[in-house]
Amino acid sequence: MDADEIYRRLKDEFGEKVVSIEASAKDPFAVVEGDAIVELCTYLRDGDDIRCNVLTNQSGVDYKSEGYIEVVYHLYSYAYRHYAILKVRTPRDEAVVPTVETVWKAANWLEREIYDLLGVCFTGHSDLRRIMLPEDWVGHPLRKDFVEPTEYHGISTTRESLLR
Repeated sequence: MDADEIYRRLKDEFGEKVVSIEASAKDPFAVVEGDAIVELCTYLRDGDDIRCNVLTNQSGVDYKSEGYIEVVYHLYSYAYRHYAILKVRTPRDEAVVPTVETVWKAANWLEREIYDLLGVCFTGHSDLRRIMLPEDWVGHPLRKDFVEPTEYHGISTTRESLLR
């Protein structure tokens, strides 16, 4: 089964919860409603002829000029050797998406990284806290409007260039 067929089945099964399908993209994907992500992922994992049993990657992208952050889910089926890519768009000023940790345990650390670097809150997550930066760090470094502080607890964050 190819990605286009998987997305058509999702659209047939979930209707308006599948916002759009980009079948002609280099890596075809479907944009889905954030509130339905757990339901759709469970369907893709458990469907007899789909069985996307692995979350190979989960990442986030800041589209500042469009006003949203996109959470991207890369799913793979070892049984059938096919993949699916789902995308959820959430407003930058209130970036909230339900966790898929209940579907794939691998989402735990991936969602923590997205939370830490982009500030997306994953509701229902079992341990949503920073994973790379200190707990008292201000801001999220992968946001397009992030300005790095010049120091952290009295330690300079600027480095002399070795290329001079």
